[in-house]
Amino acid sequence: MHAPSTPADLHEQTRRRAEEIYFRNGCIPGHDVENWTQAEKEILAESRPALRTAVVVNVDGVQYVGEYTLDSCRGYHPGEIAPGAPVHLRFEGDKMFLQRPDGGELETTIVQRIS
Repeated sequence: MHAPSTPADLHEQTRRRAEEIYFRNGCIPGHDVENWTQAEKEILAESRPALRTAVVVNVDGVQYVGEYTLDSCRGYHPGEIAPGAPVHLRFEGDKMFLQRPDGGELETTIVQRIS
């Protein structure tokens, strides 16, 4: 789906999606506001590109750049791991997993290795 180019386009896409939700949910009357709200949420999520962010880790003189999306980071916030701080990590194929201060892991996809 393409991003709506005008407020009128957004309104029309939302109206059509709300109608789809109404039919999908069995044509139950009285849920117009819920259907519209769900439609807005879906349309805006589809038109927003997934933001990709990265972490850089130095291991034995090699820098690894690992990207992650906000949808897959399980609440990780940039700066949670201080720059230059030692971090436990593991590699699996093209994945790099960093241990977070709370004990969880941040999963990244290695997009660059710099020697």
